[in-house]
Amino acid sequence: MYKTSERDHTYRFDDHGPKYLQRGPRSDIGVVTLQPGQHFPAHKHCRIEENFLTIEGEVHMYVDGNLHVLGVGDFLRCEPGEAHYVVNHGDVPWKAVFIKAPYDPKDGVPVDWTPEQAAS
Repeated sequence: MYKTSERDHTYRFDDHGPKYLQRGPRSDIGVVTLQPGQHFPAHKHCRIEENFLTIEGEVHMYVDGNLHVLGVGDFLRCEPGEAHYVVNHGDVPWKAVFIKAPYDPKDGVPVDWTPEQAAS
């Protein structure tokens, strides 16, 4: 058994980014927050699927260059190999629960892509 509280964990970047509530042994689970105007750079995972459930705000998530607008209650799964880029164009923070599985803390590959590249 494992029990924790979100208030006992910190965001990677002060007031935003991922906040892990569990790291392994079979999955990563946490919350992620982006303040208005913030983004999380494009990346992908080779073996991991990454799932997002929006619980506050709205965000633009690009998956392999395709835009998906996620609002409260929306769920999105990124399959292994799908590059994803997240940006908060709104005026309130976006917050989501995320689950990554299977657990592999080294399975993250940066992708050199931004939404501006899709427009050109």
